[in-house]
Amino acid sequence: MTATVPDARPPGRRERKKQRTREALVDAAFALFAEKGFDATTVEEIADAVDVSSRTFFRYFASKEDVALTFQDEQLRAVLTVLAERPADEPIMTALRRTVVQVARACESGELGFTPERFQCLITMTADSPALSAGSLEHTQRKQTLLTEVIAERMGLDPATDMRPHIVAATATGAFRTAAEAHNSPSMGYPSLAEAADAAFAILEQDLNTR
Repeated sequence: MTATVPDARPPGRRERKKQRTREALVDAAFALFAEKGFDATTVEEIADAVDVSSRTFFRYFASKEDVALTFQDEQLRAVLTVLAERPADEPIMTALRRTVVQVARACESGELGFTPERFQCLITMTADSPALSAGSLEHTQRKQTLLTEVIAERMGLDPATDMRPHIVAATATGAFRTAAEAHNSPSMGYPSLAEAADAAFAILEQDLNTR
C-alpha cells in the first residue's frame, strides 16, 4: 500500500491575499479598539480603515465581537495541546492548573502570535464591555466540548455517559474567567493573568483534585 503524502504546497496567491485581508482587518480593529474603545467602534470604521466594504468584512467575520475574540481560538488550541501533553498520572486539576498558567504566560509574553499589548487590550475590553463579555462567554461555551473531550480522555471517562468531565471543564473555564476578572481588579493585586490563574486553580486543586 502506498502512503498518502499530505499536500504541502504553499498557499496560492488568492489564499495569501485573503489571509492578508483578514490580518489587516484584525490590525485595524484593535487599533480602533485601543483608540475609541470596543463599544464605540463600528464595523464600517474597521472596514474603511482597510479600504474594503462592510460586505467584505462580513466575508471574514460575523461581527466585531468575532474579530475581538479571534485570539480565544488560539488560546484554546494552546490549552488543548499543552493539556494533552501533561503526564498521564498527573491529577486533572493539577494538569489544568499548570496548563492554564503556561498558556497565560505565553499569551502575556507574545508567544502565541499576538502581542502582549493586544492580549491585554482584549482582557480589558472584555471586562469593560458587557456586549463583548457576553460574546466571550458564548464563544467559550461553544468550544467547551473540545476541552471536555480532552479532559474525559485523561480521566478515562466517557463524556456521553458521565457528567464529571463536563463539570471539570465548566469549572475550569469559570475559574479562568474569574482569574481574568481578578487580574483586572486593582483591589485583587494580581499583576499578571498567569498569577491570577495560578491562584484560582490552586483553590480548585485543593478541593477538587482527582485522577
